Amino acid sequence: MKRVALGLLCAAALLYALAKAFEPRHAWLGYVAAFAEAAMVGAIADWFAVVALFRHPLGLPIPHTAIIPANKDRIGANLAGFICNNFLSTTQVLGKLKQFDPAARIADWLAAPANAAKLGDHAVTVVRYGLTAFDDARVRDFLGRTVVAGLGQVDLSRLLGQALDGLTAGNRHQALLDDVLVQVAGLIEGEELQERITEAIAREIKTLRYVGLDQLAAKLATRKIVAAVARTLTELAAEPDHPLRRRFDHFVDDFVVRLKHDPEFQARGEQIRAELQTHPALAEYAHGLWTELLAWLNDDLSRHDSGIRQRVVTMATSLGARLQRDEAIRRWINEQIEAAAPAAIDRYREDIRRYIVERVGEWNADEMTDELERNIGRDLQFIRINGTLVGGLVGLLIYSVTQLFA
Repeated sequence: MKRVALGLLCAAALLYALAKAFEPRHAWLGYVAAFAEAAMVGAIADWFAVVALFRHPLGLPIPHTAIIPANKDRIGANLAGFICNNFLSTTQVLGKLKQFDPAARIADWLAAPANAAKLGDHAVTVVRYGLTAFDDARVRDFLGRTVVAGLGQVDLSRLLGQALDGLTAGNRHQALLDDVLVQVAGLIEGEELQERITEAIAREIKTLRYVGLDQLAAKLATRKIVAAVARTLTELAAEPDHPLRRRFDHFVDDFVVRLKHDPEFQARGEQIRAELQTHPALAEYAHGLWTELLAWLNDDLSRHDSGIRQRVVTMATSLGARLQRDEAIRRWINEQIEAAAPAAIDRYREDIRRYIVERVGEWNADEMTDELERNIGRDLQFIRINGTLVGGLVGLLIYSVTQLFA
């Protein structure tokens, strides 16, 4: 295109020379000469304008030339502002987000079996990569040291006290006591236990053995013991304020307080913790547990019918189907996204603005100029071509008007 524009300039110059040479013999060639003369002016002026965008014409440091290289940073800032203000404003992005309906799209995507299968494949790939990365002696050693170090920060006595405190809140320990009483009652009423009690009592009643009454007396004693225990259990179960229940409450409360505050209990807890920390079996157990977990996961993930993959696929499909059916939850998801979006848009819009400014600022001016010229240079050469033709026509018009009124 540069050669076409230059060819037109040369043609205009040749035409001007020929017209001026033969004008004395042919007056009408004055019009041709005026056209060619103005065409040359237009061509040269537009050549100057196009070249001045990218560099100094003829290498001369003429003011207000090489406009793009000289204003590279300002162009970057203006470009960033244009993109952020016209494409990434909060109002525009929110409007597009509402049209997008992300919840419905997520639901439809998850509900499609092919997409759920892709999600399962991606999950397997990620997990297998993680397993490969974690199956390393350094990771196992770190895990063992972390377990030991974490144990060193645990106050076993206080932690156990807090756990029991939570378990006894709201008289939950009384419900546990009720379950224990039910189990004990069932155990006592069992024939096997009663026979053992009878045998134990019979062995102790040596005197009656000689007259053959040891088994009879033992059975009678067993019935009385079972009846007494059953009666006591029944009373315990029926009376929330039974003395034995209050004693149980007192014991549990006192035990929890001692675990949390008694120096003797705390010292014992620290002793147990120290023994665990120094015991080699703890680190070996952690290593073994980690190795077994990795082996199990690797075995599952290597199979075509991987259980983990199937669970991911099933969960994804089920979640998508539920979202499709539940319009209320879809509205809620969209509302949460739209509520969180403005802050994210404002933050990342400025990040994008800074990135564009910094990226343009990092460009080499000559490389940027060459790149722009390669992309828009062809269209800029049409400016030169049009300038040649339009200049010639304007020159012809001016010459014609001048001749008309001469």
